[in-house]
Amino acid sequence: MHKNFINTENWSKSELEDLLTVAGELKNNPFGQNLKNKSFALLFLNPSMRTRTSFEIGIQQLGGIAVLLQPGKDAWGIEFNNNVVMDGDAEEHIKEVAAVLSTYVDAIAVRAFPKFISWEDDKQDKVIQAFKKYASVPIINMETIVHPCQELALMMTVKKHLGEVKNKKFLMTWTYQPKPLNTAVANSGISISSKFGMDVTLLCPNKHYILDEKYIELATKNCETQGATFTITHDIEEAYKNADFVYAKSWGALPFYGNPEEEWKQRRKYQHFMVDEHKMGMTNNAKFSHCLPLRRNIKATDAVMDADYCVAIEEAENRLHVQKAMMLSLFGEKI
Repeated sequence: MHKNFINTENWSKSELEDLLTVAGELKNNPFGQNLKNKSFALLFLNPSMRTRTSFEIGIQQLGGIAVLLQPGKDAWGIEFNNNVVMDGDAEEHIKEVAAVLSTYVDAIAVRAFPKFISWEDDKQDKVIQAFKKYASVPIINMETIVHPCQELALMMTVKKHLGEVKNKKFLMTWTYQPKPLNTAVANSGISISSKFGMDVTLLCPNKHYILDEKYIELATKNCETQGATFTITHDIEEAYKNADFVYAKSWGALPFYGNPEEEWKQRRKYQHFMVDEHKMGMTNNAKFSHCLPLRRNIKATDAVMDADYCVAIEEAENRLHVQKAMMLSLFGEKI
Protein backbone atom coordinates (compact mmCIF):
# COMPACT_ATOMS: atom_id res chain seq x y z
CA MET A 1 0.00 0.00 0.00
CA HIS A 2 1.34 3.43 -0.95
CA LYS A 3 1.41 6.25 1.58
CA ASN A 4 1.30 9.10 -0.95
CA PHE A 5 0.07 9.80 -4.46
CA ILE A 6 2.61 12.29 -5.79
CA ASN A 7 3.30 10.71 -9.19
CA THR A 8 2.67 7.41 -10.97
CA GLU A 9 6.35 6.61 -11.51
CA ASN A 10 6.54 4.58 -8.31
CA TRP A 11 3.25 2.75 -8.89
CA SER A 12 3.37 -0.44 -10.91
CA LYS A 13 1.23 -0.94 -14.00
CA SER A 14 -0.80 -3.60 -12.17
CA GLU A 15 -1.40 -1.25 -9.22
CA LEU A 16 -2.62 1.44 -11.59
CA GLU A 17 -4.82 -1.07 -13.41
CA ASP A 18 -6.35 -1.99 -10.05
CA LEU A 19 -7.15 1.69 -9.44
CA LEU A 20 -8.84 1.92 -12.84
CA THR A 21 -10.90 -1.19 -12.12
CA VAL A 22 -12.12 0.31 -8.84
CA ALA A 23 -12.81 3.61 -10.62
CA GLY A 24 -15.02 1.77 -13.09
CA GLU A 25 -16.99 0.24 -10.23
CA LEU A 26 -17.34 3.64 -8.56
CA LYS A 27 -18.62 5.10 -11.80
CA ASN A 28 -21.54 2.70 -11.61
CA ASN A 29 -22.00 2.94 -7.83
CA PRO A 30 -20.73 6.36 -6.73
CA PHE A 31 -21.97 6.55 -3.15
CA GLY A 32 -20.64 4.92 -0.01
CA GLN A 33 -19.28 5.51 3.48
CA ASN A 34 -15.77 4.19 2.89
CA LEU A 35 -14.22 7.52 3.87
CA LYS A 36 -16.56 8.22 6.78
CA ASN A 37 -14.80 10.30 9.46
CA LYS A 38 -11.85 10.89 7.09
CA SER A 39 -10.95 14.54 6.52
CA PHE A 40 -8.95 16.10 3.68
CA ALA A 41 -7.28 19.49 3.44
CA LEU A 42 -7.32 20.66 -0.19
CA LEU A 43 -4.66 23.34 -0.68
CA PHE A 44 -4.93 25.34 -3.90
CA LEU A 45 -2.03 27.65 -4.63
CA ASN A 46 -3.44 28.02 -8.17
CA PRO A 47 -6.90 28.24 -9.77
CA SER A 48 -9.01 25.18 -10.40
CA MET A 49 -12.45 24.14 -11.57
CA ARG A 50 -12.42 20.41 -12.38
CA THR A 51 -9.86 19.46 -9.74
CA ARG A 52 -11.53 21.33 -6.91
CA THR A 53 -15.04 20.18 -7.81
CA SER A 54 -14.15 16.54 -8.41
CA PHE A 55 -12.18 16.24 -5.17
CA GLU A 56 -14.78 17.98 -3.00
CA ILE A 57 -17.69 16.03 -4.48
CA GLY A 58 -15.80 12.73 -4.53
CA ILE A 59 -14.85 12.99 -0.86
CA GLN A 60 -18.44 13.84 0.07
CA GLN A 61 -19.82 10.94 -1.98
CA LEU A 62 -17.70 8.55 0.08
CA GLY A 63 -18.69 10.11 3.42
CA GLY A 64 -15.55 12.19 4.02
CA ILE A 65 -15.00 15.85 4.83
CA ALA A 66 -13.12 18.27 2.56
CA VAL A 67 -11.69 21.59 3.76
CA LEU A 68 -10.67 24.02 1.01
CA LEU A 69 -7.69 26.29 1.66
CA GLN A 70 -6.14 28.90 -0.63
CA PRO A 71 -2.84 30.05 0.92
CA GLY A 72 -2.29 33.74 0.32
CA LYS A 73 -6.04 34.33 -0.08
CA ASP A 74 -8.23 32.75 2.59
CA ALA A 75 -5.29 31.16 4.43
CA TRP A 76 -1.88 32.53 5.43
CA GLY A 77 0.82 32.57 2.77
CA ILE A 78 3.42 29.83 3.15
CA GLU A 79 7.23 29.97 3.02
CA PHE A 80 8.80 26.83 1.54
CA ASN A 81 12.50 27.66 1.70
CA ASN A 82 14.57 26.90 4.78
CA ASN A 83 16.92 29.21 6.67
CA VAL A 84 15.33 32.40 5.36
CA VAL A 85 14.37 35.64 7.08
CA MET A 86 10.61 35.68 6.57
CA ASP A 87 10.15 39.39 5.92
CA GLY A 88 8.16 38.91 2.69
CA ASP A 89 4.55 38.00 1.97
CA ALA A 90 4.60 34.55 3.59
CA GLU A 91 3.23 34.51 7.13
CA GLU A 92 4.20 31.00 8.20
CA HIS A 93 6.59 28.22 7.32
CA ILE A 94 5.75 24.88 5.71
CA LYS A 95 7.15 23.11 8.79
CA GLU A 96 4.37 24.52 10.95
CA VAL A 97 1.68 24.31 8.25
CA ALA A 98 2.30 20.64 7.51
CA ALA A 99 2.64 19.72 11.18
CA VAL A 100 -0.56 21.50 12.24
CA LEU A 101 -2.67 20.23 9.34
CA SER A 102 -1.45 16.70 10.09
CA THR A 103 -3.07 16.96 13.52
CA TYR A 104 -6.40 18.02 11.98
CA VAL A 105 -6.83 15.97 8.81
CA ASP A 106 -6.19 12.48 7.49
CA ALA A 107 -4.67 13.58 4.16
CA ILE A 108 -3.41 16.73 2.46
CA ALA A 109 -3.91 17.40 -1.25
CA VAL A 110 -1.83 20.09 -2.95
CA ARG A 111 -2.06 22.01 -6.22
CA ALA A 112 1.02 24.16 -6.87
CA PHE A 113 2.10 25.21 -10.35
CA PRO A 114 5.70 26.12 -11.22
CA LYS A 115 6.78 29.73 -10.71
CA PHE A 116 8.02 30.04 -14.33
CA ILE A 117 11.28 31.72 -13.31
CA SER A 118 13.81 28.88 -13.31
CA TRP A 119 13.10 25.37 -14.59
CA GLU A 120 16.10 24.04 -12.67
CA ASP A 121 14.37 25.24 -9.52
CA ASP A 122 10.79 24.33 -10.49
CA LYS A 123 11.71 20.82 -11.58
CA GLN A 124 12.62 20.04 -7.96
CA ASP A 125 8.88 20.19 -7.16
CA LYS A 126 9.73 21.81 -3.84
CA VAL A 127 6.22 22.61 -2.64
CA ILE A 128 4.79 19.11 -2.66
CA GLN A 129 8.11 17.59 -1.61
CA ALA A 130 8.08 19.88 1.43
CA PHE A 131 4.60 18.68 2.36
CA LYS A 132 5.78 15.10 1.95
CA LYS A 133 8.77 15.79 4.20
CA TYR A 134 7.05 17.65 7.00
CA ALA A 135 3.53 16.15 7.09
CA SER A 136 2.71 12.91 8.87
CA VAL A 137 -0.38 12.11 6.76
CA PRO A 138 -0.71 11.04 3.10
CA ILE A 139 0.02 13.68 0.45
CA ILE A 140 -1.90 13.84 -2.83
CA ASN A 141 -0.73 15.70 -5.93
CA MET A 142 -3.52 17.77 -7.52
CA GLU A 143 -0.99 19.03 -10.14
CA THR A 144 2.51 20.39 -9.84
CA ILE A 145 5.09 19.55 -12.54
CA VAL A 146 3.09 16.38 -13.23
CA HIS A 147 -0.65 15.72 -13.06
CA PRO A 148 -1.08 12.10 -11.91
CA CYS A 149 -4.84 12.38 -11.34
CA GLN A 150 -5.25 13.50 -14.95
CA GLU A 151 -3.11 10.54 -16.00
CA LEU A 152 -5.54 8.10 -14.42
CA ALA A 153 -8.56 9.82 -15.96
CA LEU A 154 -6.86 9.83 -19.35
CA MET A 155 -6.01 6.12 -19.22
CA MET A 156 -9.49 5.22 -18.00
CA THR A 157 -10.85 7.03 -21.06
CA VAL A 158 -8.33 5.51 -23.46
CA LYS A 159 -9.04 1.97 -22.25
CA LYS A 160 -12.79 2.52 -22.54
CA HIS A 161 -12.52 3.43 -26.23
CA LEU A 162 -9.54 1.38 -27.43
CA GLY A 163 -9.93 -1.76 -25.34
CA GLU A 164 -6.49 -3.39 -25.34
CA VAL A 165 -4.18 -0.37 -25.50
CA LYS A 166 -0.86 -2.16 -25.96
CA ASN A 167 0.89 -0.99 -29.16
CA LYS A 168 -1.96 1.36 -30.08
CA LYS A 169 -0.59 4.67 -31.34
CA PHE A 170 -0.88 7.47 -28.79
CA LEU A 171 -0.11 10.94 -30.14
CA MET A 172 0.84 13.59 -27.58
CA THR A 173 0.69 16.75 -29.65
CA TRP A 174 1.77 20.26 -28.78
CA THR A 175 -0.86 22.77 -29.76
CA TYR A 176 -0.91 26.53 -30.02
CA GLN A 177 -1.85 28.86 -27.17
CA PRO A 178 -1.01 32.57 -26.83
CA LYS A 179 1.28 32.11 -23.82
CA PRO A 180 3.60 29.40 -22.48
CA LEU A 181 2.03 26.95 -20.03
CA ASN A 182 3.13 24.27 -17.57
CA THR A 183 4.54 21.04 -19.05
CA ALA A 184 2.81 18.91 -16.38
CA VAL A 185 0.05 17.36 -18.50
CA ALA A 186 2.44 16.64 -21.37
CA ASN A 187 4.92 15.04 -18.95
CA SER A 188 2.09 12.96 -17.55
CA GLY A 189 0.62 12.10 -20.94
CA ILE A 190 3.76 10.43 -22.24
CA SER A 191 4.44 8.83 -18.85
CA ILE A 192 1.13 7.01 -18.45
CA SER A 193 0.63 6.04 -22.11
CA SER A 194 4.12 4.53 -22.25
CA LYS A 195 3.60 2.74 -18.93
CA PHE A 196 0.59 0.97 -20.44
CA GLY A 197 2.57 -0.14 -23.49
CA MET A 198 1.22 2.22 -26.10
CA ASP A 199 3.35 3.26 -29.08
CA VAL A 200 3.89 6.89 -28.12
CA THR A 201 4.63 9.77 -30.47
CA LEU A 202 5.52 13.21 -29.13
CA LEU A 203 4.81 15.94 -31.70
CA CYS A 204 6.18 19.42 -31.05
CA PRO A 205 7.18 22.36 -33.28
CA ASN A 206 10.97 22.14 -32.89
CA LYS A 207 13.70 20.92 -30.55
CA HIS A 208 13.02 23.74 -28.08
CA TYR A 209 9.63 22.22 -27.22
CA ILE A 210 10.92 18.75 -26.39
CA LEU A 211 10.02 17.95 -22.80
CA ASP A 212 12.50 17.68 -19.93
CA GLU A 213 14.91 14.79 -20.37
CA LYS A 214 13.62 13.10 -17.21
CA TYR A 215 10.23 12.47 -18.82
CA ILE A 216 11.69 11.61 -22.22
CA GLU A 217 13.91 9.01 -20.54
CA LEU A 218 10.98 7.73 -18.46
CA ALA A 219 8.75 7.30 -21.54
CA THR A 220 11.58 5.67 -23.49
CA LYS A 221 12.29 3.20 -20.68
CA ASN A 222 8.59 2.43 -20.21
CA CYS A 223 8.18 1.70 -23.92
CA GLU A 224 11.26 -0.52 -23.99
CA THR A 225 9.94 -2.46 -20.98
CA GLN A 226 6.52 -2.90 -22.59
CA GLY A 227 7.78 -3.75 -26.08
CA ALA A 228 6.48 -0.49 -27.50
CA THR A 229 8.01 2.47 -29.35
CA PHE A 230 8.64 6.07 -28.36
CA THR A 231 9.12 8.63 -31.11
CA ILE A 232 9.76 12.38 -31.16
CA THR A 233 8.86 14.23 -34.34
CA HIS A 234 8.26 17.75 -35.62
CA ASP A 235 6.40 16.48 -38.70
CA ILE A 236 2.62 16.91 -38.35
CA GLU A 237 1.64 14.38 -41.02
CA GLU A 238 4.01 11.71 -39.72
CA ALA A 239 2.67 12.21 -36.20
CA TYR A 240 -1.04 12.05 -36.99
CA LYS A 241 -0.79 9.20 -39.49
CA ASN A 242 -2.55 6.09 -38.12
CA ALA A 243 -2.87 7.55 -34.60
CA ASP A 244 -5.46 5.77 -32.45
CA PHE A 245 -5.69 8.45 -29.77
CA VAL A 246 -4.77 12.14 -30.06
CA TYR A 247 -4.05 14.05 -26.86
CA ALA A 248 -3.39 17.77 -27.20
CA LYS A 249 -1.73 20.24 -24.84
CA SER A 250 0.15 23.48 -25.11
CA TRP A 251 3.35 23.98 -23.13
CA GLY A 252 6.30 26.34 -23.00
CA ALA A 253 9.74 25.87 -24.53
CA LEU A 254 12.11 24.98 -21.71
CA PRO A 255 15.18 26.79 -23.17
CA PHE A 256 13.17 30.04 -22.87
CA TYR A 257 11.70 29.22 -19.45
CA GLY A 258 10.98 32.40 -17.53
CA ASN A 259 11.47 34.51 -20.67
CA PRO A 260 8.03 34.69 -22.35
CA GLU A 261 9.05 37.48 -24.74
CA GLU A 262 11.78 35.36 -26.32
CA GLU A 263 9.59 32.27 -26.22
CA TRP A 264 6.90 34.19 -28.13
CA LYS A 265 9.27 34.63 -31.06
CA GLN A 266 9.18 30.84 -31.39
CA ARG A 267 5.55 30.25 -30.44
CA ARG A 268 3.95 32.75 -32.81
CA LYS A 269 5.20 30.75 -35.81
CA TYR A 270 3.24 27.62 -34.90
CA GLN A 271 -0.44 28.56 -34.83
CA HIS A 272 -0.97 25.90 -37.53
CA PHE A 273 -0.43 23.20 -34.88
CA MET A 274 -4.04 23.75 -33.75
CA VAL A 275 -5.96 20.47 -33.91
CA ASP A 276 -8.46 20.55 -36.79
CA GLU A 277 -10.58 18.18 -38.87
CA HIS A 278 -7.90 17.79 -41.55
CA LYS A 279 -5.34 16.55 -39.01
CA MET A 280 -7.84 14.23 -37.36
CA GLY A 281 -8.68 12.90 -40.81
CA MET A 282 -5.12 11.54 -41.09
CA THR A 283 -5.60 9.28 -38.07
CA ASN A 284 -6.94 5.77 -37.68
CA ASN A 285 -10.38 7.12 -36.70
CA ALA A 286 -8.74 8.34 -33.52
CA LYS A 287 -10.42 9.68 -30.44
CA PHE A 288 -9.40 13.18 -29.37
CA SER A 289 -9.03 14.58 -25.89
CA HIS A 290 -7.62 17.46 -23.88
CA CYS A 291 -7.33 17.93 -20.12
CA LEU A 292 -9.31 21.21 -20.25
CA PRO A 293 -9.64 24.17 -19.99
CA LEU A 294 -9.32 24.65 -23.74
CA ARG A 295 -9.46 27.82 -25.84
CA ARG A 296 -11.66 26.93 -28.82
CA ASN A 297 -10.33 27.81 -32.25
CA ILE A 298 -6.92 28.38 -30.68
CA LYS A 299 -5.94 24.93 -29.40
CA ALA A 300 -8.60 22.98 -31.28
CA THR A 301 -11.40 23.97 -33.63
CA ASP A 302 -15.10 23.96 -32.81
CA ALA A 303 -15.51 21.11 -35.29
CA VAL A 304 -13.05 18.92 -33.38
CA MET A 305 -14.42 19.79 -29.94
CA ASP A 306 -18.01 19.13 -31.05
CA ALA A 307 -17.21 15.91 -32.94
CA ASP A 308 -18.35 12.49 -31.76
CA TYR A 309 -14.68 11.46 -31.48
CA CYS A 310 -13.96 14.15 -28.84
CA VAL A 311 -13.93 12.49 -25.41
CA ALA A 312 -12.65 15.44 -23.36
CA ILE A 313 -15.86 15.72 -21.32
CA GLU A 314 -15.76 12.01 -20.52
CA GLU A 315 -12.13 12.31 -19.43
CA ALA A 316 -13.05 15.23 -17.17
CA GLU A 317 -15.84 13.18 -15.57
CA ASN A 318 -13.43 10.30 -15.03
CA ARG A 319 -11.34 12.55 -12.78
CA LEU A 320 -14.06 12.09 -10.16
CA HIS A 321 -13.97 8.30 -10.30
CA VAL A 322 -10.20 7.76 -10.44
CA GLN A 323 -9.53 10.18 -7.60
CA LYS A 324 -12.02 8.36 -5.38
CA ALA A 325 -10.34 5.06 -6.22
CA MET A 326 -6.93 6.54 -5.43
CA MET A 327 -8.06 7.95 -2.07
CA LEU A 328 -9.57 4.60 -1.08
CA SER A 329 -6.30 2.93 -1.98
CA LEU A 330 -4.25 5.27 0.22
CA PHE A 331 -6.34 4.25 3.21
CA GLY A 332 -6.48 0.57 2.29
CA GLU A 333 -10.23 0.76 1.85
CA LYS A 334 -12.29 -1.51 -0.39
CA ILE A 335 -15.54 -0.56 -2.09
